[in-house]
Amino acid sequence: MLNTAMHSSWGRITLAVFGAFIYAVGINLFVVPLGLITSGAVGLCQLIRSLIMKMMGIESMTFDIAGILLYIFNIPMFFIAYRYMGKIFFRNTLICATAYTVFMSIIPIPAAPVVDDVLTSCLIGGVIAGVGTGLALTSGCCGGGLDVLGLFLVKKGVKITIGRFTLMFNICLFLLCWVMYDVPTMIYSVLNTIFLTMAIDRAHRQSVTVQVLIFTKNDITEMTQFIMQNLHRGITRWEGNGVYTGETTHILCVCMNKFEIEDLREALRKIDPKAFFIVQEGVHVSSNFERRLS
Repeated sequence: MLNTAMHSSWGRITLAVFGAFIYAVGINLFVVPLGLITSGAVGLCQLIRSLIMKMMGIESMTFDIAGILLYIFNIPMFFIAYRYMGKIFFRNTLICATAYTVFMSIIPIPAAPVVDDVLTSCLIGGVIAGVGTGLALTSGCCGGGLDVLGLFLVKKGVKITIGRFTLMFNICLFLLCWVMYDVPTMIYSVLNTIFLTMAIDRAHRQSVTVQVLIFTKNDITEMTQFIMQNLHRGITRWEGNGVYTGETTHILCVCMNKFEIEDLREALRKIDPKAFFIVQEGVHVSSNFERRLS
């Protein structure tokens, strides 16, 4: 079902919007009631919201203005996306960022934490929010914020990676959290971000590299053409022999991301139903390997 939706432009957007909803559930129900902040542009907006509440003498609210602040923050990001990233990227970013803002604003914040234990709440909230973000990224959509700014800096030739830029931003963000709150709040906020990041890495299937070994006794011409022409992946081939039958077996080795596995699985069912393959996740591939993030 997920793989089918990914082949449709609006199907991908629908999944991204659903991912934004899941993210907002994790943040509003488990993170905000504890007075913690998350990472990135959302965390910055949460700090600004807390500062505004403190200046106005407001103790708590069921309506979180951090979502609205996030949308204001994203307005210049929309301009950058439209000007430098293309109209389709701009459209997807606009829709996804709007979904993040709407869900963060309408999902009510409990007066008391859903889970009393702070560490458990950090874990649950981080995992839920990370899965939502990973689903949006898997759909090829971007919620704006630092992602657009990082892509823009890379495109303009600034000598910094998106990951390093985000890391430096978050270090400054959590130092500011330390100044505004206290050490325990900062530590739990960092822990929540770690859990969220780990969940993103698992849910964002394009970021998970796998090694596939395919075993077949039939002609491999059609199979290799599909892998090279449709998946655009290189193949290493060698011949083996079945110990029991003594028959020659063709062995194909391909490295790809986890998102591409379903396309390969479906093609193998049509080309050679008797072929079988082994998938090994988490392999480390360097040098000449294309990492596709959407």
